[in-house]
Amino acid sequence: VQLQASGGGLVQPGGSLRLSCAASGFGFDDYAIGWFRQAPGTEREGVSCISRSASKTSYADSVKGRFAISRDDAKNTVYLQMNSLNPEDTAIYYCAARAAPYGKYDYWGQGTLVTVSS
Repeated sequence: VQLQASGGGLVQPGGSLRLSCAASGFGFDDYAIGWFRQAPGTEREGVSCISRSASKTSYADSVKGRFAISRDDAKNTVYLQMNSLNPEDTAIYYCAARAAPYGKYDYWGQGTLVTVSS
């Protein structure tokens, strides 16, 4: 089982990035995928989640209207489009997968660092 997050980097305030989470080794189609982030000295927080078949999406209040999650089951990949980035979005971003509609995540990937700075 592998979840590979990528797409992080350095971006100026107001800029955009698209993160990708590529999955392998499990039935991707049957799993909800979530994005989480953790900034230095803070607890990990949920950013966004997309259900199986993309029928439902959810977002943290802090990113609503700026971030968009999507999935391509043919590519076993989930995307997080991040727009209007600000320094408070600086964090390591992780993706995770769960078989159940709610609750604990079964698999976690390594993170990708997003730095928003001028």
